[in-house]
Amino acid sequence: MNVSYEKIPGIDRERLHAALGPVFVAHSVECVECIWRTDRGGWLLEISIERADSSVPGYGVTVDLCADISRDLSAALDVADCIPHRYTLEVGSPGVERALYVRRDYERFAGQAARLKLTAPRAGQAVIFGTLHGLDDTNERAVLVETEQGELASIELNTIQSARILFEWKKGTGTRASARRSEQRTTGKAKKAQSPQRSR
Repeated sequence: MNVSYEKIPGIDRERLHAALGPVFVAHSVECVECIWRTDRGGWLLEISIERADSSVPGYGVTVDLCADISRDLSAALDVADCIPHRYTLEVGSPGVERALYVRRDYERFAGQAARLKLTAPRAGQAVIFGTLHGLDDTNERAVLVETEQGELASIELNTIQSARILFEWKKGTGTRASARRSEQRTTGKAKKAQSPQRSR
Protein backbone atom coordinates (compact mmCIF):
# COMPACT_ATOMS: atom_id res chain seq x y z
CA MET A 1 0.00 0.00 0.00
CA ASN A 2 1.40 3.38 -1.00
CA VAL A 3 0.96 6.26 1.44
CA SER A 4 2.40 9.67 0.62
CA TYR A 5 2.59 10.71 4.29
CA GLU A 6 1.95 8.80 7.46
CA LYS A 7 2.38 9.40 11.16
CA ILE A 8 1.13 6.42 13.16
CA PRO A 9 3.11 6.20 16.42
CA GLY A 10 2.25 3.16 18.51
CA ILE A 11 0.40 1.31 15.71
CA ASP A 12 1.68 -1.83 13.98
CA ARG A 13 2.29 -0.45 10.48
CA GLU A 14 2.27 -3.81 8.71
CA ARG A 15 -1.05 -4.89 10.24
CA LEU A 16 -2.61 -1.49 9.60
CA HIS A 17 -1.58 -1.50 5.94
CA ALA A 18 -2.86 -5.06 5.54
CA ALA A 19 -6.27 -3.93 6.79
CA LEU A 20 -6.49 -0.66 4.85
CA GLY A 21 -4.94 -1.65 1.52
CA PRO A 22 -7.68 -3.94 0.13
CA VAL A 23 -10.37 -1.34 0.90
CA PHE A 24 -8.52 1.35 -1.05
CA VAL A 25 -8.03 -1.01 -3.98
CA ALA A 26 -11.72 -1.97 -3.97
CA HIS A 27 -12.75 1.70 -4.18
CA SER A 28 -10.03 2.68 -6.72
CA VAL A 29 -8.46 5.28 -4.43
CA GLU A 30 -5.00 5.96 -3.02
CA CYS A 31 -4.11 6.95 0.51
CA VAL A 32 -2.48 10.39 0.64
CA GLU A 33 -2.23 10.80 4.42
CA CYS A 34 -2.66 8.43 7.34
CA ILE A 35 -2.34 10.21 10.68
CA TRP A 36 -2.90 8.88 14.20
CA ARG A 37 -3.32 11.68 16.71
CA THR A 38 -5.37 13.01 19.58
CA ASP A 39 -7.90 15.81 19.46
CA ARG A 40 -10.47 17.17 21.90
CA GLY A 41 -12.66 14.13 21.41
CA GLY A 42 -9.89 11.58 22.03
CA TRP A 43 -7.91 9.47 19.58
CA LEU A 44 -8.40 10.07 15.86
CA LEU A 45 -7.31 8.07 12.81
CA GLU A 46 -7.37 10.63 10.00
CA ILE A 47 -7.16 9.31 6.44
CA SER A 48 -7.03 11.40 3.27
CA ILE A 49 -7.78 9.76 -0.06
CA GLU A 50 -7.80 10.67 -3.74
CA ARG A 51 -8.75 8.99 -6.98
CA ALA A 52 -5.84 6.93 -8.27
CA ASP A 53 -6.14 8.27 -11.82
CA SER A 54 -6.84 11.94 -11.05
CA SER A 55 -4.44 14.77 -11.83
CA VAL A 56 -6.72 17.35 -10.16
CA PRO A 57 -6.57 17.58 -6.34
CA GLY A 58 -9.78 16.33 -4.72
CA TYR A 59 -11.48 15.40 -8.00
CA GLY A 60 -14.06 12.63 -7.63
CA VAL A 61 -13.85 12.40 -3.83
CA THR A 62 -17.43 12.89 -2.64
CA VAL A 63 -19.10 12.75 0.76
CA ASP A 64 -20.82 9.51 -0.29
CA LEU A 65 -17.53 7.92 -1.34
CA CYS A 66 -15.91 8.92 1.95
CA ALA A 67 -18.83 7.47 3.90
CA ASP A 68 -18.64 4.18 1.98
CA ILE A 69 -14.88 3.89 2.50
CA SER A 70 -15.23 4.85 6.17
CA ARG A 71 -17.76 2.05 6.68
CA ASP A 72 -15.56 -0.54 4.95
CA LEU A 73 -12.41 0.60 6.77
CA SER A 74 -14.20 0.40 10.11
CA ALA A 75 -15.14 -3.23 9.45
CA ALA A 76 -11.62 -4.12 8.28
CA LEU A 77 -10.00 -2.45 11.29
CA ASP A 78 -12.37 -4.23 13.68
CA VAL A 79 -11.22 -7.56 12.25
CA ALA A 80 -7.53 -6.60 12.26
CA ASP A 81 -7.75 -5.28 15.85
CA CYS A 82 -4.53 -3.29 15.35
CA ILE A 83 -5.60 -0.03 17.04
CA PRO A 84 -4.74 0.04 20.76
CA HIS A 85 -7.38 2.60 21.84
CA ARG A 86 -10.98 3.56 21.34
CA TYR A 87 -10.93 6.04 18.50
CA THR A 88 -12.76 7.95 15.79
CA LEU A 89 -12.12 7.34 12.09
CA GLU A 90 -12.24 10.30 9.70
CA VAL A 91 -11.98 9.83 5.94
CA GLY A 92 -11.75 12.79 3.58
CA SER A 93 -10.05 14.49 0.65
CA PRO A 94 -6.69 16.21 1.16
CA GLY A 95 -8.38 19.29 -0.32
CA VAL A 96 -7.75 21.50 -3.32
CA GLU A 97 -4.58 22.83 -1.66
CA ARG A 98 -3.15 19.35 -1.28
CA ALA A 99 0.33 19.03 0.18
CA LEU A 100 3.03 17.50 -2.03
CA TYR A 101 5.02 14.83 -0.23
CA VAL A 102 6.82 12.52 -2.64
CA ARG A 103 8.47 12.58 -6.05
CA ARG A 104 5.48 11.17 -7.92
CA ASP A 105 3.25 14.01 -6.60
CA TYR A 106 5.21 16.55 -8.63
CA GLU A 107 4.83 14.46 -11.78
CA ARG A 108 1.16 13.73 -11.22
CA PHE A 109 0.16 17.35 -10.68
CA ALA A 110 2.18 18.88 -13.51
CA GLY A 111 0.37 21.97 -14.74
CA GLN A 112 -0.93 22.94 -11.31
CA ALA A 113 0.08 26.13 -9.49
CA ALA A 114 2.13 25.45 -6.37
CA ARG A 115 3.95 27.04 -3.45
CA LEU A 116 7.34 25.61 -2.48
CA LYS A 117 9.10 26.51 0.75
CA LEU A 118 12.84 25.83 0.50
CA THR A 119 15.30 24.82 3.19
CA ALA A 120 17.58 27.65 2.05
CA PRO A 121 16.94 30.70 -0.17
CA ARG A 122 17.40 30.33 -3.93
CA ALA A 123 18.34 33.57 -5.68
CA GLY A 124 17.22 35.34 -2.52
CA GLN A 125 13.84 33.55 -2.35
CA ALA A 126 12.96 31.09 0.40
CA VAL A 127 9.45 30.58 -1.02
CA ILE A 128 8.78 29.96 -4.71
CA PHE A 129 5.41 30.36 -6.41
CA GLY A 130 5.02 28.81 -9.83
CA THR A 131 3.60 26.09 -12.07
CA LEU A 132 4.71 22.48 -11.75
CA HIS A 133 6.31 20.96 -14.85
CA GLY A 134 6.90 17.46 -13.57
CA LEU A 135 10.25 15.78 -13.07
CA ASP A 136 13.61 16.94 -14.36
CA ASP A 137 14.71 14.42 -17.01
CA THR A 138 18.34 15.41 -16.47
CA ASN A 139 18.28 14.98 -12.70
CA GLU A 140 16.18 12.23 -11.12
CA ARG A 141 16.33 13.98 -7.74
CA ALA A 142 14.85 17.25 -9.02
CA VAL A 143 11.53 18.71 -10.16
CA LEU A 144 10.82 21.48 -12.64
CA VAL A 145 8.88 24.61 -11.69
CA GLU A 146 8.10 27.58 -13.91
CA THR A 147 8.40 30.54 -11.55
CA GLU A 148 6.37 33.74 -11.61
CA GLN A 149 9.37 35.35 -13.29
CA GLY A 150 9.08 32.89 -16.20
CA GLU A 151 12.19 30.90 -15.26
CA LEU A 152 12.02 27.12 -15.60
CA ALA A 153 13.82 26.16 -12.41
CA SER A 154 15.19 22.72 -11.55
CA ILE A 155 14.78 22.25 -7.80
CA GLU A 156 16.17 19.26 -5.94
CA LEU A 157 13.66 17.48 -3.74
CA ASN A 158 15.94 17.50 -0.71
CA THR A 159 15.93 21.31 -0.78
CA ILE A 160 12.12 21.50 -0.52
CA GLN A 161 10.99 21.87 3.07
CA SER A 162 7.29 21.78 2.19
CA ALA A 163 5.13 22.20 -0.90
CA ARG A 164 1.45 22.62 -1.62
CA ILE A 165 -0.88 22.96 -4.59
CA LEU A 166 -2.42 26.44 -4.84
CA PHE A 167 -6.08 26.89 -5.57
CA GLU A 168 -6.66 29.84 -7.88
CA TRP A 169 -9.98 31.65 -7.98
CA LYS A 170 -9.10 33.24 -11.32
CA LYS A 171 -6.50 31.22 -13.17
CA GLY A 172 -3.93 33.45 -14.85
CA THR A 173 -4.73 36.58 -12.84
CA GLY A 174 -2.34 35.86 -10.00
CA THR A 175 -5.21 36.03 -7.50
CA ARG A 176 -4.94 33.05 -5.20
CA ALA A 177 -7.34 31.66 -2.67
CA SER A 178 -5.87 31.00 0.73
CA ALA A 179 -8.27 28.10 1.16
CA ARG A 180 -7.57 26.35 4.39
CA ARG A 181 -7.41 22.60 4.39
CA SER A 182 -10.14 22.27 7.01
CA GLU A 183 -12.55 24.13 4.76
CA GLN A 184 -11.71 22.04 1.72
CA ARG A 185 -11.96 18.57 3.23
CA THR A 186 -14.87 16.38 2.19
CA THR A 187 -15.37 14.20 5.21
CA GLY A 188 -17.43 11.15 5.91
CA LYS A 189 -18.91 10.98 9.38
CA ALA A 190 -16.84 9.17 11.96
CA LYS A 191 -17.83 5.52 12.02
CA LYS A 192 -15.50 3.74 14.28
CA ALA A 193 -15.07 2.08 17.52
CA GLN A 194 -17.19 2.68 20.49
CA SER A 195 -15.69 -0.48 21.97
CA PRO A 196 -14.07 -0.13 25.41
CA GLN A 197 -10.53 1.14 25.45
CA ARG A 198 -8.07 -1.71 25.54
CA SER A 199 -4.86 -1.78 27.50
CA ARG A 200 -1.93 -3.60 26.01
